[in-house]
Amino acid sequence: MKLGNVIFEGNGKAVYRDGDLKIKVYGEGYSKVNVLVSALNQAKIEGVGLNVPKLHSVTTTDDGKWVVVTDYIEGTPLDVLMREHPEREDEYLQRFVDLQALVHTKRSQGLLKIKEKMSAKIEQTEFDEAIRFELQARLAGMPNHDKLCHGDFVPSNIIVTESDEWYIIDWSHATQGNASADVARTYLLFNLADKRDLAEKYLKLFMAKTGISRAYYMRWIPIVAASQTVKRNEHEKELLSSWVNVVDFE
Repeated sequence: MKLGNVIFEGNGKAVYRDGDLKIKVYGEGYSKVNVLVSALNQAKIEGVGLNVPKLHSVTTTDDGKWVVVTDYIEGTPLDVLMREHPEREDEYLQRFVDLQALVHTKRSQGLLKIKEKMSAKIEQTEFDEAIRFELQARLAGMPNHDKLCHGDFVPSNIIVTESDEWYIIDWSHATQGNASADVARTYLLFNLADKRDLAEKYLKLFMAKTGISRAYYMRWIPIVAASQTVKRNEHEKELLSSWVNVVDFE
């Protein structure tokens, strides 16, 4: 297999470009199940009517590392554009919100349900039994939907082409369920990236677009914060714990 030029290395993965193809090579820490689920998610999303890279193949290197080959999307990540053109931040953020809202209008049967994923992650956390019980009870009480949720909808996962087409990449965390959980997770990720002002502007735009109250989105925060703790990132631990331990988060 021709790997081409390396364009990214980190988080136990290496990404290469070979012409119009993007070749992602997973390190030994990634299980066969996780790689295949990620690839299957990508394949399922291709038919829902969004701009996404096409999956070409799943294979292995000579030394047994898993490889996923997709389209390479020529363009600039949205987070780079927002950093380089701060005067356009509001415009970019509005389009970002519109695109995520479009995702939530789609359906993709066969994806893992978001409640099942969140429930499993809560049980993987290091919180005591009482907190896990409260989180599970809160999760069980949230409305059931079947909307497409990206699971990691952040500007770095949006590629903007020269012709101003916006592509959504990295569908490995995709689920189906309540879209407000997806919004809460994006809000959380902005805060974890120390972009609190941007997080608030983002949420206000979503509230205006959907008519859903801030309080409703905030009811998801302890749940998505708990799910994030399973990554065991010490830099995030204090903020996540403070949000998880608030029983009536508003």
